[in-house]
Amino acid sequence: MTQPFDYFVVLAEMRTGSNFLESNLNAFDQIECFGEAFNPHFPGYPNKDELLGVTLAQRTADPMVLLSRIKAQNGGIGGFRFFHDHDPRVLDICLNDPRCAKVILTRNPVDSFVSWKIAQATGQWKLTDVRRRKDSKVRIDPQEFKTHMAALQDFQVQVMNRLQRSGQTGFYIAYEDLQDLDVLNGMARFLGIDAALESLNKSLKPQNPGGLTQKVSNFSQLKDAMVELDQFNLSRTPNFEPRRGPLVPRYLAAPQSALLFQPMPGGPDERVCRWLSNLDDGADLIGGFNQKTLRRWKSDHKGHRSFTVLRHPVARAHAVFCEKILNPDTAFGQIRRTLRQVYKMPIPAKTLDDSYDSAAHRAAFLSFLEFVKANLLGQTSIRQDACWATQASVLKGFAEFSLPDMIIRENEMTSYLPALAVQVGRFDAAEPADPVNDFPHQLADIYDAEIEELAADIYQRDYLMFGFDRWA
Repeated sequence: MTQPFDYFVVLAEMRTGSNFLESNLNAFDQIECFGEAFNPHFPGYPNKDELLGVTLAQRTADPMVLLSRIKAQNGGIGGFRFFHDHDPRVLDICLNDPRCAKVILTRNPVDSFVSWKIAQATGQWKLTDVRRRKDSKVRIDPQEFKTHMAALQDFQVQVMNRLQRSGQTGFYIAYEDLQDLDVLNGMARFLGIDAALESLNKSLKPQNPGGLTQKVSNFSQLKDAMVELDQFNLSRTPNFEPRRGPLVPRYLAAPQSALLFQPMPGGPDERVCRWLSNLDDGADLIGGFNQKTLRRWKSDHKGHRSFTVLRHPVARAHAVFCEKILNPDTAFGQIRRTLRQVYKMPIPAKTLDDSYDSAAHRAAFLSFLEFVKANLLGQTSIRQDACWATQASVLKGFAEFSLPDMIIRENEMTSYLPALAVQVGRFDAAEPADPVNDFPHQLADIYDAEIEELAADIYQRDYLMFGFDRWA
C-alpha cells in the first residue's frame, strides 16, 4: 500500500500539549517526531547543537537540508513540531506540499497563555515527577495577552486559508483529545501507520491543573481583556465581495512628471486626469500598463509618487448610477437592460425626457442602491462590478502590487493634489478644475435621510475604514 505522506508537521504553539503529543507519536515504532526542528534558536531541542547531523548554521542557510533528512525515514514517517514563530520558509514548503501531513493541535488560548507565563516564572517547562512541581501565581499583562492572541489567530487563519486554497485537509486535535487513546490511534492511521498503541505514554504530567482563578493574580483584568477581544468577531462588517486584483491596466502616469494615478472605479477620474495632463502642458497621459511595464516606469522615474482619490460613498454611487446605468449609451448596456427587465428598476428604456423629473430620479436611484446592496451580498445574478464595490476592497486589491503613497478625498483635492506635485518638484501646479455637474438631476436635489441610511448600510466598511460622515 502506498503511503499517503512523506513526512508530517504538527502545527501547534507553546503550552498546547505538543510535548505530550510528541512523546506518544514516538511510542509508535514507525513514527518519529524530531521536536522543534525549525525553531530559529536551536535545532530540535534546547541545548542541542545539531539534529540528524545538521547544525543550526547549516539549517539556517538551507532548511531543506534538514527537511530532506526528516523525510528520509526508512520504514516509517518522520516529522516535527512547528510554532507560528518558527522558520517561515519551512511553513511555506509544508503548506504547499500535499505529501506533508498536517496535524493541527489547538488549546484554549487563555489556558495556554497562562501556562506559558507560569513556565516563564518557574523555569519549569516539563514535568515528569509531580513531587518536583513548581507552582506560581502570575500577573497577566492584558495588552501582552491581546498581542499574543492576535498572532495566534493570524497564524491559524493563514494555515486554514492555505489548506483551503490548495484543497488539502489536516488532522485536527484539541488539547483535551490528547488523553484519548482512540484519537491518537486514529491520528496514526491518518499518517498511514496501521499499528496501534495499547496505552498512552503518561511520563509527562500536567503542570498547572487548577482553575484560572488559582493561577492568575489579576484575574478580573484578564477577564476584561477577554471581553474586549470579540472572539466571535461580532462587530465585524460582513463582506461577501470577491477578492480584487490591483487593476494595473487602469493606472495613468503624467507624461513627464513622476506622478502615477491609481484610479478608484467610480471616482472623479476625468477631473483628476485633466489636472494630471495640464501639469505637463496638456500632453496625453501614459496608460496601458502591465506589472512589468509599470515596474519599468517606476524604475525610470526616481522619486515618483502614486495616489488615488476616494469619493464619498453616496456621491460615488450616484455618479456610477448616472454614468453607467441611467445613460443608455454605456458599456453597461446589458446590465442596464437586465436591471430594467428583471430587477424592475424604474429607468427609461432609452433617452430621458421631461417626464423624468427629480422624483423619478430619486426613486430610480433608491432602486439602484437596493440592487447594489443585494449584489454586494452575493444575492443577484449580475457581477459585482468594481464601480460600485466598496472602496476598501479596491484599495486592498491595489496592495497586491503597490499601495498608493497618498489617499486623497475628493473634497480635499484642491489642497492635496498641488501639495503632492510639490513632492516631485512641481512647484507651479495649479488646483484641479471645478467639477462639471452634467447629470440630469443633482444629488443635492434628491438627497435625504433615506438615501444616506441606505448608502451607509451598503458601504459601512467604507464609512468605518475611511471615517466618512453624512454626505450633507
